[in-house]
Amino acid sequence: MGTTLQQRKPPYLMIAILFIGAMVSFLNNSLLNVALPSIMVDLKIKDYSTVQWLSTGYMLVSGILIPASAFLLTRFSNRRLFITSMAIFTLGTAVAAFAPNFGLLLTGRMIQAAGSSVMGPLLMNIMLVSFPREQRGTAMGIFGLVMITAPAIGPTLSGYIVEYYDWRVLFEMILPLAVISLLLAVWKLENVMEQNKSAKLDYISVVLSSIGFGGLLYGFSSASSDGWTDTIVLTTLIVGGIALLAFIVRQLKMKEPLLDLRVYKYPMFALGSVIAIVNAVAMFSGMILTPAYVQNVRGISPLDSGLMMLPGAIVMGIMMPITGKLFDKFGPRILAVVGLVVTAISTYMLANLQIDSSYSYIVLVYTLRMFGMSMVMMPIMTNGLNQLPTRLNPHGTAINNTAQQVSGSIGTAILITIMNSVTKTEATSLMSGVDPTTLTEASTALLTKQALLAGIQYSFYVTLAINIVALVLALFVKRVDTSEAVVKQLDQQENNQMKPAALQ
Repeated sequence: MGTTLQQRKPPYLMIAILFIGAMVSFLNNSLLNVALPSIMVDLKIKDYSTVQWLSTGYMLVSGILIPASAFLLTRFSNRRLFITSMAIFTLGTAVAAFAPNFGLLLTGRMIQAAGSSVMGPLLMNIMLVSFPREQRGTAMGIFGLVMITAPAIGPTLSGYIVEYYDWRVLFEMILPLAVISLLLAVWKLENVMEQNKSAKLDYISVVLSSIGFGGLLYGFSSASSDGWTDTIVLTTLIVGGIALLAFIVRQLKMKEPLLDLRVYKYPMFALGSVIAIVNAVAMFSGMILTPAYVQNVRGISPLDSGLMMLPGAIVMGIMMPITGKLFDKFGPRILAVVGLVVTAISTYMLANLQIDSSYSYIVLVYTLRMFGMSMVMMPIMTNGLNQLPTRLNPHGTAINNTAQQVSGSIGTAILITIMNSVTKTEATSLMSGVDPTTLTEASTALLTKQALLAGIQYSFYVTLAINIVALVLALFVKRVDTSEAVVKQLDQQENNQMKPAALQ
């Protein structure tokens, strides 16, 4: 039997406490990338592929644990889950902050990932059960403010700190915030979600999920640097793909799966999930390709590159709650269509950047793109979750989070591969038309920039095509009926389907 806890009104104090923890956790996701060169020097690491494990390892641990979040959210109280997760995250932060060598630093990062992986699904589910469905847009907009803005400002903040302070400050500033969030949770956190204390963990599913998602994430993240023909890349992709297929088959056969894939029988959730996946690829492409252009073509410093992306992050943060309000009033389709049109236009503008494009123009276009993105993700996801029975909320959020993480990794790998391939071809073409004896250091640098620019432009055109696919799909989105009668009928149908399974 599950334990149901009813809330008369949204627990705002508790949500505020959760937001502090989530902000710290999400900020940590993108904080370290800019600092990797400094860490290499300080800890005397010779190989960049080694230090890159601080990001890759974090991503792998998160990718492995997020699929299990549905079980954790069902089995344990949100109070116990948050306090445990925050304690683990705080421990990892402390280990990383005072790590004397790379081994301990990597250990701290992986402990951080183990603690933070459940934060997104946990907070999203609490928002879903704390607000009536007709107000979920506003609630999820506020959630999006934290989920999107925190990692978006990470590179800017990291660039500033690395420029003027020691890289350890990145962890030292997070540590007290994590401790405060943990203490507040112990003091005031309440339980607002259903529990099923009889839920059993299927260890075979956990193993298959870990190998499947872990293998794919590692393979695709390594492909962009090691190449698609690398033995380790091919092996991890093949093994990961087979394990994932076995995982899916097992979930479809189980009465109480680790991830309930029946959420995809609800058409608006399925459509919203596909759009979110496609949109995630487009969003990650902008976050990778734009800094590559700014730093390597325009020659702008990493700090100024981070500052260039800050207005877009701020605009997206401001727009998230506004978009949520508009979703409650007008539904998802008009917002998604307008947002994707704006995103497509701005992506086309990015695809036509030149070697001498002005800094202010780049800021304007990138900010416009983030404005468009802010109108898509949360309305589409919220509308899809509105169609699910309450019991399937944890599975819906876990699947969305996992799918976006994997698709982001895949999209990034493919786009970087395209960029490198076009850059190499363009460089060969440009060099073939030049007399080698006339080349100077300056002219060689210019030809290299032109070749890289061609690769970035081509990749942005591929991203534009992805945007258009999402736009076409958005035309078929319909607003889900959230009336009380429909919601009760939905939950009753789900309960009736679960009763035979419970008796077996």
